[in-house]
Amino acid sequence: MARADDWFEDRDTWGPEARALRRVLLGAGLREEIKWGKPTYGTADGNIAIIQPFKHFLALMFFKGALLDDPEGVLESQGENTRSALRVVFRSVADVERLAGAVRALVASAAEVERKGLKVEGPPELDLCDELVDALDADPALQDGWNSLTPGRQREYALHIGGAKKSETRAARVDKFRDRIAAGRGMRDQ
Repeated sequence: MARADDWFEDRDTWGPEARALRRVLLGAGLREEIKWGKPTYGTADGNIAIIQPFKHFLALMFFKGALLDDPEGVLESQGENTRSALRVVFRSVADVERLAGAVRALVASAAEVERKGLKVEGPPELDLCDELVDALDADPALQDGWNSLTPGRQREYALHIGGAKKSETRAARVDKFRDRIAAGRGMRDQ
């Protein structure tokens, strides 16, 4: 818990909200670890949620949110391309206190999902644009790097590169990320 304690002590932004949320989560009997640089909560069966500070809000992201019962309707999508992870957003300690019951219910639902070993449906097959396919076919090092990426990182590249309207822009995006892909690094990896 020392590392987690340090994380909560070092909060310049959303500190009071994060500490209030932590009390709710620990009070629900979850274990706490620092994973991916953030407080992550789970049961013996697996990880269920992670606290994520953003610029304009604090979020509690449930890894398998799409499988949870949410009778109060507090779960939100992270974006139009999100498939499974859903989050609860907080902007004040009062929000944490107001939503504490809903969070506890979501935690119970998430723990049950993990206990049952439920899985979110696998990702749909990636639709790669011609420019990316051609680049991968022409460059074995690029193909090796692509194959080493997690499915989520591949998906992010595919959506970003393929999202351009013009072929020239798609090709430029492939070139822009060529070294990162070949190195097996995601778009946002350091």
